[in-house]
Amino acid sequence: MEMKTVQQYKDRDSTSLEVLRKARHLEVKVIDFKFTDLLGKWHHKSVPVRELTTDVFEEGVGFDGSSIRGFQNIHESDMLLMPDTKGTFMDPFTQQPTLSILCDVAEPGRTKDRYAKDPRHTAQKAEAYLKRTGIADTSYWGPEIEFFIFDNISYHNNNMEAGYRIGIGESHETGGTSSLGHKIRPKEGYFPVPPSDTHMDVRTDMILEMEKIGIEVETHHHEVAPCQAEIDMRYGKLTEMADKSMKYKYIVKNVAARHGKTATFMPKPMFGDNGSGMHTHVSLWKNDATLFYDEQGYAELSELGLYATGGILRHINSLLAFCAPTTNSYKRLVPGYEAPVNIAYAQRNRSSAIRIPVYAFGPQNAKSKRIEFRCPDPSSNPYFAFSAILMAAIDGVKKKINPVSEGFGPWDTNIYSLPTAERHKIKNVPGSLDAALDELENDQQYLLEGGVFSKELLQVWTEVKRQEAESARIRPSPYEFHLYYDV
Repeated sequence: MEMKTVQQYKDRDSTSLEVLRKARHLEVKVIDFKFTDLLGKWHHKSVPVRELTTDVFEEGVGFDGSSIRGFQNIHESDMLLMPDTKGTFMDPFTQQPTLSILCDVAEPGRTKDRYAKDPRHTAQKAEAYLKRTGIADTSYWGPEIEFFIFDNISYHNNNMEAGYRIGIGESHETGGTSSLGHKIRPKEGYFPVPPSDTHMDVRTDMILEMEKIGIEVETHHHEVAPCQAEIDMRYGKLTEMADKSMKYKYIVKNVAARHGKTATFMPKPMFGDNGSGMHTHVSLWKNDATLFYDEQGYAELSELGLYATGGILRHINSLLAFCAPTTNSYKRLVPGYEAPVNIAYAQRNRSSAIRIPVYAFGPQNAKSKRIEFRCPDPSSNPYFAFSAILMAAIDGVKKKINPVSEGFGPWDTNIYSLPTAERHKIKNVPGSLDAALDELENDQQYLLEGGVFSKELLQVWTEVKRQEAESARIRPSPYEFHLYYDV
């Protein structure tokens, strides 16, 4: 298994001097070390700028790993943050000039081995494994991250009370004394102009902050549900794009707060309208050339691209343990809301789990050939989700898994409207988090290849997620009172 040694951290010395010069040039007052926990949430630790020396990049910064979800036990709590000299940006939300540095997580000791449960390490190992297979040397990723911007939110849970209230002025269901002029009716929120789109300026502020820290934005727009938004980043390499996804969430939440709003990446906060997905575009490249294009292929997808599609679809049920990793994810993955519940592929088809975009055809557009995996949602840890998808695609290429012979399509029709006899030929994704975790326990060898995921990581992930599912299962919901109080 690949190990990160102290010598490899010493190799950062030349670039660490550049970071120190950058901090002086920008008159930085505070250094903020950021890292990602098991479930995909940022944590940070800050120090005065004088504490940043070249030694920090070699020796690391200590923290208590037992206080981080899914990390260490109390008797093995000492852990290290190893700053990445390439992962720096000026934090746009602090009053004093603050330089944020993304960090890897390492074990203490002379060798400072990389921590097996560090999500960023998993992504880096996945990229290295792809190169070792010889299949490709680069994978490119383009997640379409959706989210909601609410006026306010309140929720509570205890032994005697449970409930939530969403403040959402954009919805046609606001009612009461509020004006219903220019409100968005259910499923009619795609691309409206202001005044119906009340968050145009909020999203614009978000993309400008993203651009400031090096995130190239391609577009932003209103999505189908009231107060739902999407900002699309330009594609990038796996770890790089996972890093940018974390920055993206940070900026979205903080800009929303700046405007007196609250943003959420919860997949399905509102019943009766579309949920938020993270449709993920992926392609494999070698020697700066795409491996997914073939002018003679179906939708101009190459045989290798077809096998990658087959791998993802064969392993889709276990993939969802990382790509749809919350109980709320399965309130989105239900028929009727453009949700990709069908284990199928096709060109242009948004009712299938994998779509092959065909906006542009011909050799001149070969670089844009990709597949879009539509099941992931933004509650995912992007490092794990992208890595797992890549491992499934690699498995498909290695084993030449043809989605046609597997019965996955192509289905060039609205799958939801198929006659019952035809519809039954297409399987659905798991209907609950527990079911996806069952699939992960039974189908994980492809993730273990090359030491990318470890058995320990998969076990801890499953345990933490089982606890989440159980805690939700044993609590009565407000709607159950509506159904059963008078029985």
